[in-house]
Amino acid sequence: MAITFPRIGLAGLAWVAPGLLLMAALGCSGAAAFRIGYAGGLAFYLGALSWLLRIPVAFAPIVGWLALGAYLGLYPAVWVWLCWKIYPFKRTSPDDPSLHEPPGQKSTPHPGPLFVRGEGGDEQGQFFELLDGFLSTSWPTRLGWGFFCAALWVALDMIVGRLFTGFPWNYVGVSQYRMLPIIQIASVTGVYGVTFLLVWFSIALVSALMMLIRRPQTRWHSQRELLVPFVAAVAVAMTGWWHLVQPKPDQPTLTAALIQPSIPQTWIWDPSENSNRFQQLIQLSEKALTNHPDLLVWPEAAVPFMFRFDEDIFSAVTNLVITHKVWLVLGSDDGEVRVRPDGSMRTNYFNSSFLVNPAGQAISTYRKRRLVIFGEYIPFGREFAFIENLTGMGSFTPGSSPVNYLMPDLHAKAAILICFEDIFPHLTRTSVEDDTDFLLNLTNNGWFGESAAQWQHAANAVFRAVENGLPLVRSANNGLTCWVDAHGAMHDVYFPDTTDIYGVGFKLVHIPLLGGQKRPPTFYHRHGDWFGWGCAGLSALVIVLAIRKSTRFQNAIHHT
Repeated sequence: MAITFPRIGLAGLAWVAPGLLLMAALGCSGAAAFRIGYAGGLAFYLGALSWLLRIPVAFAPIVGWLALGAYLGLYPAVWVWLCWKIYPFKRTSPDDPSLHEPPGQKSTPHPGPLFVRGEGGDEQGQFFELLDGFLSTSWPTRLGWGFFCAALWVALDMIVGRLFTGFPWNYVGVSQYRMLPIIQIASVTGVYGVTFLLVWFSIALVSALMMLIRRPQTRWHSQRELLVPFVAAVAVAMTGWWHLVQPKPDQPTLTAALIQPSIPQTWIWDPSENSNRFQQLIQLSEKALTNHPDLLVWPEAAVPFMFRFDEDIFSAVTNLVITHKVWLVLGSDDGEVRVRPDGSMRTNYFNSSFLVNPAGQAISTYRKRRLVIFGEYIPFGREFAFIENLTGMGSFTPGSSPVNYLMPDLHAKAAILICFEDIFPHLTRTSVEDDTDFLLNLTNNGWFGESAAQWQHAANAVFRAVENGLPLVRSANNGLTCWVDAHGAMHDVYFPDTTDIYGVGFKLVHIPLLGGQKRPPTFYHRHGDWFGWGCAGLSALVIVLAIRKSTRFQNAIHHT
């Protein structure tokens, strides 16, 4: 699973990996199934998130990497454990003759699944017994169980994306970001629909393999295991392909110059480099502006100090836009003094973005709403000052609402996101209005050097464009600066005549606009995470029914 994501990107393995993880625990006790799931989850997340080790700080990266992997690994562990708990192995009924044997005569226990692994004996015989136990149920039952397992995976993803502020990075469906016909379903279900399809298909594929091994003479039976998920995958792909080939209407475009200064994170932390990196930013912008773009965009953390309160920075920015008569979007920290309930004063700091018009006026501000835990805030640090004192870190304050930047003379309107906000489906959806022309994300992945983080971040962002049916523009510090069209295709990924995404430079991109019209909202934009919550509800219902059934069964045995 780890290598299905960039930079290796073997996306086809995502159609197999979840089923293999699940079948690795076939025949295990509940505790053993949980351990196997945890081992698999830990391997996946530690492998896929290894770029965290590139953060230029001593000791903290490895601690954070291990802690995050240890937490996220719990979700596949719970998935494997619950899937096998729910599997309808044949159980002994209260009328079984073995339950009525004379006192003192030992009866044969029937715990449900054939828990024979690790008990010695002939290994090949054990393996076939496990297969027989799995295949003892009917085909419709196995089909329904696979459907439940896929729904349960999605339900757990819904929790991952929200618990402890959420970390919906590298959902299984994101691995298919280049498979445009497949990912069009995200405009209806969100990324969760793609994840569901992959997990369901992978379980059916492994079931078909098990049927082929155990009953090779009945080839149709193994093919039947794959029938329904395969038809569903083909239907999704054909519908997506049809959507892609529809003729596109002529649309006006906006020319944007995206500046990528590629500032090392150590420079951002070094006050002595503030002047150098800002001058580099101005020089890159002057070069880009010779192409007369409509909009100039600077990434997150490009501006040292606070744009609104540093006179030199503010003057340089306003002189630039007035001279070239260009709109500018930039990322900068911001501050605001607020009065506490006890009457004392406190300055709240924000990770912010500003829209500056050609007259040099900062007319709109967006404050980042979803902050990075331990990167931009310390839990309870604002309430308990001693925590910030111990860690040596301050905390940003989250913004309260989405903001769209309106540029009237360009007939353009952009919804603003900062950093990893574009990996949150539900947050991005709330940023889009009916007449929003495009999403604009300002980000700084300079924390992670030249690693897979930039590619994975962009892959996650692709789905926000498809879900909401509008382009997404990314202005990044050191990659991946590009734009994504409404169907999820990435454009201007590399610098001209290179295969480099991490370097210093700028890109001129042409973004299609609505031309003053309202965009027909996608089903996902209108209804949100209906599919994800539906999977969560279905999973909860099945689990509750299984618990009740198991309780009744145990009570019947006890009564008998």
